[in-house]
Amino acid sequence: MQMLYNSDSFVVVAFELLDSDLPARGGYEIVDKFARKEIFIQGALAETFKQGVQALIETDPSEEEMDEYIERYASMSQQPLVLH
Repeated sequence: MQMLYNSDSFVVVAFELLDSDLPARGGYEIVDKFARKEIFIQGALAETFKQGVQALIETDPSEEEMDEYIERYASMSQQPLVLH
């Protein structure tokens, strides 16, 4: 688990799950702090998210631009955020 991004609006955490019989796999957890919801993306959606972030980073984005990109994925969240 590695925190990749943290703003006033969002947190993005990367998860890499390793299994001796499977290739590396994992995904990203996106937490919308204001909506108090989270989503875990994996597979093709996670790869698309990663490629989009990498392309955005090349343009030296502002926090607002980064948050706007993350919002596209966070808007799919339906899981309420639960603190333990």
